[in-house]
Amino acid sequence: MLTPPDGLPEDLLIAVLARGWGLTAAALAYRPVGWGSHHWEVTDASGTRWFVTADELENKRHARSESLTEAFGRLRASLATAVELRGLGLEFVVAPVPARDGEPLVRASEQFSVALYAWVDGQSFDWGNFHGPAHRRAVLDMLVAIHAAPAAAARHALADDFAIPHRDELEAALAGADAAGAGPYAGPLGRLVAEHAGPVRAALDFYDEQRSRALAEPARPVVTHGEPHPGNTMLAGGRWLFIDWDTVLVAPPERDLWSLDPGDGSVLAAYAAATGVTPRPWLLELYRARWDLADVAVDVSRFRRPHAGTAEDDQAFELLRSVVEGLG
Repeated sequence: MLTPPDGLPEDLLIAVLARGWGLTAAALAYRPVGWGSHHWEVTDASGTRWFVTADELENKRHARSESLTEAFGRLRASLATAVELRGLGLEFVVAPVPARDGEPLVRASEQFSVALYAWVDGQSFDWGNFHGPAHRRAVLDMLVAIHAAPAAAARHALADDFAIPHRDELEAALAGADAAGAGPYAGPLGRLVAEHAGPVRAALDFYDEQRSRALAEPARPVVTHGEPHPGNTMLAGGRWLFIDWDTVLVAPPERDLWSLDPGDGSVLAAYAAATGVTPRPWLLELYRARWDLADVAVDVSRFRRPHAGTAEDDQAFELLRSVVEGLG
């Protein structure tokens, strides 16, 4: 995120780091990186650098009716699974440092959770394109290792129910429910959804058909990262790393594979050769469709709630517009 969050002042963050990890922060610097979470570089009293992530639990809910405690529990399950994977020897997993009570994160307040990570010096990448064939192959190799993890790795993880987060808000917007007064993008949102209601409904109908098939034809479930795009990788000291583990679920392997192939089937064939599991095309399409619909639904929810029109709001609305128009 581009700006520090309201409601989590630095003195509270310092207190959480001391309470949760026994860390005495000597210096904090907000890092406007990533999307969806807030980050700081922290230097402790001994000069050691750390990376701190704070999540607004309101943004982690999957439905308006879901409590912040439920959202916190889902985030905890994901990060605890990353800790398990790291403990099982998958050293490319950049997992949070467990707090003094063994938990992967700390509830800073009703609205915020905080996780602590060892600082990693390395090369970061953008969301869109792989740096080259070696980058793509490295991601495939890491996914193969994650999917082959023993059953113990999944003991904290939740199972994918194939639901679309914030579908309730998307359905409300499609039905014309008023969000006036939520903020400057409430009106443009209503017009955008009304103009493209047909393609959005068609995409939902297609997804529902594929979801019914997925529930009727269960695949071998594995631990999945959920967002293995280039922006969630780093190259440090010649080693590839996976970061951002807040979307972990036990799911069919296609959840991690739908965006990985360059279009010629080579990566999917390599995955099948390495694992003995041939990715199913229709399930790849299910996850491709859910990615777009989830993007739409999450941002529809964002702009149906109170918002101020920040730089993040501006950027999010333009991304929402491009995805909705793409559905047409």
